[in-house]
Amino acid sequence: MAASSRFAPKSATHRLMLPLDVPTVEEARVLIAATKGAVGVYKIGMELQFAGGLRLAEELAGEGIEVFLDVKLLDIDNTIASAVRNIARMGVRFVTLHAYPRTMRAAVAALQETDAKDLCLLGVTVLTSMDEEDLVAAGYRGPVAGLVEARAGDARAAGMGGIVCSPLEAGLVRQAVGGELVVVTPGVRPAGSDKGDQKRVMTPGDAIRAGSDYLVIGRPISRAADPRRAAEAIVAEIEAAL
Repeated sequence: MAASSRFAPKSATHRLMLPLDVPTVEEARVLIAATKGAVGVYKIGMELQFAGGLRLAEELAGEGIEVFLDVKLLDIDNTIASAVRNIARMGVRFVTLHAYPRTMRAAVAALQETDAKDLCLLGVTVLTSMDEEDLVAAGYRGPVAGLVEARAGDARAAGMGGIVCSPLEAGLVRQAVGGELVVVTPGVRPAGSDKGDQKRVMTPGDAIRAGSDYLVIGRPISRAADPRRAAEAIVAEIEAAL
């Protein structure tokens, strides 16, 4: 089952999210120029945020380019609400926060006070760089899948726009949220690619078949000799899996 919400992807290309995980805005612009039209959404994470990435996010959004602001918000309710109201003014398409019930409820309530109805709030469940052993070390109990499923249910109850999870849990999340929320999956690597620091991974085609709506794929594109060709090959694999 695919997402049926207003945040559902409009095409195979739109399903591909490229992280701009580079140290400068200048390098980000080069990567954007090399892949524009072959990528649906550009993700701006912490590294670039502290090097002018927030201004770049507003600029891109102003040009009609969809931006995924990966800030992973977590704070007291009042601070979350204030942050979401400010983010809503930036014009970005997606923003992340940790999928804790109070955090999500505060974010949804704040967003409803704004005119930014096209902003999709994404709840981050368990980072794809973490496995069961990492969760135990962090003080959590139970398997990764159980925690992801519980947080997906909380996100649905809070009225969030989507969930971020590993592709290994995409099918489980899809069953938990139906078509109401979009499922965004990092930890996607084309066959033969280096996993890097990711632990729970899947190929693009398998991730789509498992229930993912959007795929976050970075280094296999950004570090390729020809980023555009790498992105187009992934989109072709996505189309074949749909």
